[in-house]
Amino acid sequence: MARSLYDWLWQHEFWLPPGITWEDMQESEDTHYPQPRDLLLSIPFALILVVIRFAFERAIALPLSTKLGVRDKQRPKAQPNPVLETFYSARRKNPEEGELLSLAKRCDLPVRKVEKWFRHRRNMDRPSLSKKFSEACWRFTFYIISFFTGLAVLYDKPWLWDHRECWTGYPQQPLQPSLFWYYMLELSFYWSLVFTLPFDIKRKDFKEQIVHHAATIFLISFSYCANYIRIGTLVMVIHDASDCFLEPTKIFNYMKWKKTCDSLFMIFSAVFLISRLVIYPYTVLYNTYYYSMEIFQPFFGYYFVNVLLIILQLLHVFWSCLIIHMVYKFVLHGTMEKDMRSDTEESDKDEERDKIKEKEKNGITYFSNVTSNGYIQRNGSEPLDNRAHLANGHAKER
Repeated sequence: MARSLYDWLWQHEFWLPPGITWEDMQESEDTHYPQPRDLLLSIPFALILVVIRFAFERAIALPLSTKLGVRDKQRPKAQPNPVLETFYSARRKNPEEGELLSLAKRCDLPVRKVEKWFRHRRNMDRPSLSKKFSEACWRFTFYIISFFTGLAVLYDKPWLWDHRECWTGYPQQPLQPSLFWYYMLELSFYWSLVFTLPFDIKRKDFKEQIVHHAATIFLISFSYCANYIRIGTLVMVIHDASDCFLEPTKIFNYMKWKKTCDSLFMIFSAVFLISRLVIYPYTVLYNTYYYSMEIFQPFFGYYFVNVLLIILQLLHVFWSCLIIHMVYKFVLHGTMEKDMRSDTEESDKDEERDKIKEKEKNGITYFSNVTSNGYIQRNGSEPLDNRAHLANGHAKER
C-alpha cells in the first residue's frame, strides 16, 4: 500500500508540465535538479535554529533589553485557589456573570474578588515586555540576514529583472548551490516557527499565523519539488522586505521611543502595502498565472501553486486592512494605536470604575478633584480659595 501511495503521489502529471517526465529530470555530474529528499534537511536545520534562537535570546536579547531600559511591569499575582484555577484551566479564562456568581458562592468570596482573581490570573499568562523584546530581536536579526542573503543570491540572476526568465527552460532549470542554501534557510526558519508556536507570544491573529506558516511551508516545499525555484525566490525576498521594518518598530515600541516607533511604522506600512499589494501580485501572481502559459499548458502543479499563492495574497489583504486602520488612526489622532493583534493588559482601574458606579447608584457622590491651586469645587459653585482675584490681575487676601 505504501508503495502504491508513493507511486501515485509522484506521478509526473502532478508535478511536471505535459510532455515532461521524471526521466527528463535525471541528474548528471554537471547538472543538478531539486530532489524531494533534500527537504528532509530542513528539519534538523530548523532544530538548530531553535537552539540558536534560545541562546540568542538568553545571551544577547535579554541583556540588551535591560541596557536599553525595557522594564517588565510588576503584576500582582493571583492568590492560590484550587476551585478558580480548575475553572480557569478547564473551562474559560473570562467567566460570564452567572459563572462568577456560582464561583463566588463555592469559594465563599465576594464576586468582585473573584473578578479580580481572574483579572490577575489572565495578566500572569500574558508575556512580559522583555519576552516580546527578545522575540522581536530574534526575528529582526533573521529577517535582515535572510533579506540581504536573498539580494546577494538574486542580484545577478536574470529573472530578478525580467520576470519571464522564471520560465525559460522550465522545468529543466539546474539548481545552483546558492539557491539551494537560500531555500533551506527560509524553509528551516518557518519550520522553526511552527516548532515554537506553543511558546511564542500568541496574538489575536494566531489562527491566521498558523495558516500563513502552513501555506508558506507547503509553497516552499512544493515549489522546490516542482522546480519553481525562481518564482519561489522572488516570493521569499518580497516577504522579507517589509518584515525587516516590522520587527524594529516593535523593538522601539517596547523601548518607549515613541517618535522613532511611529516613523518606522509609517515606513513599514508603506513598504508592506507596496510590496504585498502591488509588487507581489504583479511579480508573482500575474507571472505564474499568465507568463507561465507562454511555456507550457496548465497542469495540476500549475493550479496548485497558484492556489497557495492566492491564499498568501488573501492573508496579505487581511493584514493590510489592519495596517490601514492603524494608519488611519495615526493620521486622525496623531498617535499610533497599539497593535490590534496583541492583548492589552488589564488593570485594577476597571475595578475602581465599578466601585464608583456602585456608589453613584446608591446616591452617594464623591468629589475629589483637587487642583494644583489647592481648591475644591462643590455643586458647580465657584472655586473656594483664600484669595480674591481682581480685574487688574492682582490678588488680595481674604
